[in-house]
Amino acid sequence: MDFNTFIKIRRDLHQIPELGFKEFKTQAYLLEYLSRLPQDTLEIKTWKTGIFVRVKGMNPKKTIGYRADIDGLPITEATGLEFKSLHDGQMHACGHDFHMTIALGLISYFVAHPIDDHLLFIFQPAEEGPGGAEPMLKTEVMQEWKPDMIIALHIAPEYPVGTIATREGLLFANTSELFIDLEGKGGHAAYPHQTNDMVVAACALVNQLQSVISRNVDPLDSAVITIGKITGGTVQNIIAETARLEGTIRTLSVESMARVKERIEALVKGVEVGYQCRTSIDYGAMYHQVYNNEELARDFIAFAEEKENIDVIVCKEAMTGEDFGYMLKEIPGFMFWLGVNSDHGLHHAKLDPDEDAIKTAVDLLTTYIKYKSK
Repeated sequence: MDFNTFIKIRRDLHQIPELGFKEFKTQAYLLEYLSRLPQDTLEIKTWKTGIFVRVKGMNPKKTIGYRADIDGLPITEATGLEFKSLHDGQMHACGHDFHMTIALGLISYFVAHPIDDHLLFIFQPAEEGPGGAEPMLKTEVMQEWKPDMIIALHIAPEYPVGTIATREGLLFANTSELFIDLEGKGGHAAYPHQTNDMVVAACALVNQLQSVISRNVDPLDSAVITIGKITGGTVQNIIAETARLEGTIRTLSVESMARVKERIEALVKGVEVGYQCRTSIDYGAMYHQVYNNEELARDFIAFAEEKENIDVIVCKEAMTGEDFGYMLKEIPGFMFWLGVNSDHGLHHAKLDPDEDAIKTAVDLLTTYIKYKSK
């Protein structure tokens, strides 16, 4: 395979990042590429902005699945690359351009080198939100073509090219978005006694939320509450009538997620009473943990360790969120980290993964899929 072709594909995709369920140019690009492949063994169906691609096997006894997410992030790119994003305020800052390119490389290989079993490639929209994996699972196409096992990868800036990392069991955390709205009574800055100031209430709530993890979660467990955005008020001399907190919750167990939410709700009720305001909580998108099938993950680790150009790390769990967890909840499979050696991390405006990792992934996965099809 000529990997220069796939470097170009990755750069093309990098220039057209689109947010969840708005990946129209991305879908069109993928479909156009797929249309240029020999069609004898290909079956292609679309769902919203996603795509299902089945490569028919010669003597199928099972179906092996591979999922690639396709959406970008609302980040203004600052890499300075010649092929930087053409969409203002949007960037492939989580490696989904890599994930798609690797999937196209695998499809191209198996169209030219068919194996016995069916392969199902899932180009999934909206991984960054509001979540595409769970609704895709419920489609008629997925039920008809449902794989017997499924694989996915995620780029890892902290690992060098040639390194992969995974583990048996829990890999990524349970996650939930968190949006808290506060509504009090605004007024003139000179008359605070006539108002209920929601900037003060919001600040107090942020401080109180810090106690949830330290005092309500087992110290031997792990959880995170991060408030990443606070908005409130209009101008400097008007006391804020409303405020909004936006954040995320991450836990390593379903039980801890329920406990953390219970404590958040109790604290918000306390703020409501203490600061004489109205409140509401919205948990937005919630992602199930990524839990690798232990037997398949163990088998993949052993397989990869035998490859000369691959270094395998059995990593720790991460607080990363990934809606691929919903697929693993229903289908045996695993996810692994792919080293891409970037100085800047995921969701950073200067993320610049090493494109040599595309060949690493395609070479490893073509041999692994052939091995699993024997």
